[in-house]
Formats: sequence, structure tokens, C-alpha cells
Amino acid sequence: MNMKKVSTLFLSMALIFALFAGCSTGAGTSSAAPSASSSAEATTKTITDMLGRTVEIPSNVETAAMVGSNRIFVYAGCIDKMVGTADLEKEANPSQPYAYVNAEKFAKLTPVVSGGASSVTYDEAIVTLHPDILFFSGDLEKANALQEKINIPVVALSYTGIFTDSVYDALTLIGDIMGTQARCTEVIAAMKGWQEDLNNRTKDIADADKPAVYAGAVSFGGGHGIEGTYANYPPFVAINAKNVVDETGEKSSVEIDKEKLVAWNPDIIFLTPDNMELVNADYKTNPSFYDNLSAVKSGNVYAQIGYNYWGCNMELAIIDAYYAGTVIFPKAFADVDFEKKADEIFTLMLGQPYMQVLKDNGNSFGKITIGK
Repeated sequence: MNMKKVSTLFLSMALIFALFAGCSTGAGTSSAAPSASSSAEATTKTITDMLGRTVEIPSNVETAAMVGSNRIFVYAGCIDKMVGTADLEKEANPSQPYAYVNAEKFAKLTPVVSGGASSVTYDEAIVTLHPDILFFSGDLEKANALQEKINIPVVALSYTGIFTDSVYDALTLIGDIMGTQARCTEVIAAMKGWQEDLNNRTKDIADADKPAVYAGAVSFGGGHGIEGTYANYPPFVAINAKNVVDETGEKSSVEIDKEKLVAWNPDIIFLTPDNMELVNADYKTNPSFYDNLSAVKSGNVYAQIGYNYWGCNMELAIIDAYYAGTVIFPKAFADVDFEKKADEIFTLMLGQPYMQVLKDNGNSFGKITIGK
């Protein structure tokens, strides 16, 4: 075979090898495609929200908004990822500790809801912000309708009370979604610890040894005078107190006939400082009603800081339970330095002490003189 034929042969073989090499490289690229696809699929995950809805969300949530209060996101340690707020939260009212301590943060956020009892959702603002997910507090039908309207994954939250499984479940879900599992675990453990402590101090006290108590001038759907009260009042339930309102069979907030309070004639009365103007105005019209109550005669009327302000400020409710415990069961709580305990709870839940803020804004605990 001459040299010319050999060169031609080698050239042909080289072209064939190159062709196969090209095919092999293409095959390698093709086989890598499923990995890329798997990687793409891993950018989302499916969760079940608290209304039982199945929702596909980003695996790594960087931005979120809430149609409802941002309170629980402060507790959960992910407020820095929230891009929306409520008009009400931007007011930085001291009666909303979570908003007050985050006033600078909330001031920079876009309102996505008005807030309050008749809250209005700002759909256009949500669409413009386009957060990775939208948390929502409401019913199933509204959650589905909102998701369809804004084309953003909507995760429903549904929780009530203070020391309840629904609160713990909400924190767990938020932690899993927002990447703050460790923080949420810490908060849940602290809350369960406070619940156990409060219960253990009082669970063995016989009913016959318990004074009858009443919480009036509470807020629900707005402020109320002394007739506004609660059955199953969470701070009282936490310390196994004898709440005279429980006999009504009501489950939560109720406005009673004032004459019922005369019949009950509780040993100790707690009133919300924020609503004392209503109580004192009523006192001027009928002072004898108040002056004839045993608690008033004996000077056993105390401040109980209101914890309901567009939802439950859980840290305040827990602190209210400790304060009520020191008043109702002084022996059982003799070792508790109340103000120190309160700031311990504030610091864990909000990130800083808060008792001085309450005092500076006229919301202190202690005895109350009705009519002054």
C-alpha cells in the first residue's frame, strides 16, 4: 500500500472516531439532563397548610408576605424575610409589642392589608411585591380564591389561644418553610416550659381555697367597660384560677349584665388599663355599683395589661398569667420576681425587654383605684 493510500485511510478513520466522539459527548450531555431536571424539581416542594390544602412552594423562600398579623413571624425569627406589612402595624403602637420593637423594619415595608377587625387586603400591592409565598389567615374558600387571583402560592395559617397545639403547629410549619426551625423549636420549648410552670404551681390547690376572680374591661372587637369579660380566660386557665364567668357556659369573650357581677361579687377583680376611661366614666354615673363590690371595698382591684390587639399578643398573655398568679396565689408564686420574669418572656419572644416601654406608656401592673 502506497503512502498516499495510507494517509487517506488514517484520515478517514480519524473522521470516524471524531464522529463517534461527538456522539459520545452528545450522549453524555443527554444523560446529564435528568440531573438538571432533578435539580430544577428540587427548587420546589409540596407542603400541607393548616387548612389541609396542598401547596407547591419554593424550597428556599427568600421573601414572604402575610394577609394578617406579622406577630407570629417575629416569634418565629423570620421577620427579615417579610416584605409586606399592615397599615395598623406601621402605627407602632406600644399595645402591639411585636410591631413597636420592629418599628424601623415595618416603616420600610409595603402595606398588603389594612389590619384590624374589618381588615381589607391590598391585592395589587401583593402582586407588585410578588413574594415567593403569601401566608394567609382566613377560611378555605378565601385562601383558594386569593391564590387563583394573585398567582402566588398561598399558605394558610389557622391557630388560636396561647398554649395550644395549633400555635405550636403554626410555628413548626413556619419554621420549616422559612428555614428557622431552630428558632421555632426554641420558642415552642419555652412556651411549653412556662405553661408547665404555671400549671404545676397551682394544680394542687383545692377549689375551696381559691378566691373568686373576674377580669373586666377587656378588649375584643374594641374596648369595653367592666361588663366586657371572658369565660375560659387564658391567663386564668393557665393558673387554674376560679373565674366566676365560667359558670355562664360561654367559651370566650362575653359582655355580661352588670348586675351579674354584683351576684358573683368576686374577691379579686382585674381591669385593663387601656379601657379605664370607660370604667371611670361609668363610675361617675353609678358609683354605688362599684363601691359595693367586695373587691373594690377591700382594695383588691388590679391592672391586667390587655393582650388582644388585632390578635393575641402571646407574650403579654403569658405575662398576664404570671401576674395574676402572684396576686391570686401569692404563696405559690412567692419565688417569682414578676418584672424579671416578664422581661425574660419579652426577651425570648421579642428579642428585648419591654416592661419599661409599658411603664413609659402608662401600661403598668399594680393596684387600680376605680374613679381616679
